Amino acid sequence: MKRYVLILAGGKGTRMGGALPKQFLSLGERPLLMHTLEGFYRWDAGAERILVLPAGQGPRWQACCEEFPAMPPHRVIEGGATRFHSVQNALALVEEEGWVGVHDGVRPLVSLRVIRDCFAAAERYGAAVPVTPVVDSLGRISPPGTLQSVDRRDFFAVQTPQVFRSEWIREAYRQAYTPAFTDDASVVEASGRRIHTVPGNRENLKITGPLDLLIAEALLKHPLPCPDD
Repeated sequence: MKRYVLILAGGKGTRMGGALPKQFLSLGERPLLMHTLEGFYRWDAGAERILVLPAGQGPRWQACCEEFPAMPPHRVIEGGATRFHSVQNALALVEEEGWVGVHDGVRPLVSLRVIRDCFAAAERYGAAVPVTPVVDSLGRISPPGTLQSVDRRDFFAVQTPQVFRSEWIREAYRQAYTPAFTDDASVVEASGRRIHTVPGNRENLKITGPLDLLIAEALLKHPLPCPDD
């Protein structure tokens, strides 16, 4: 069965403090988004990669492709007003039954082991997402100004790629949108499906601010040992 990867690159870059959307920023002298595409190409060159861009950013991406002609093969579609609607748009290009992974375009350092494990778990269970343990102490502010400690062992940080049977994710995205849908797992879970988890990798950070970009640059120059890759 066919494998699809929807790479969502709809950010506007406001938290970076500049006019250039963060997915187009340079990471190791190449566009950040190129690293993300290359990771999925190394994992499975035969998978279909669908890149979801914000409205009006097609020409900018085309210029990147001309500057870096070694860009892995992919299709491009325009996103929507929210992540939910962007995924809806991209699902229109999922033409065969199979497995659909959805990944944040600004997570360029996802481990090949994590990608493999997520797809393998989805093939077995129907839906899988990578998670990492929370390392900070956690607390709930209730009432305002008063801290209530919670057990961090009950919480995990959820990453991408999030992988689903194609019929499951199509069915889930027929639901009406609600702001409670913060990622694809929340949409599929709301449709009545159970989500399996696999261990993520901490380097798979989502680049949302200048500090994240500095960390990614350091990891690119000095990658952590990852024998399973």
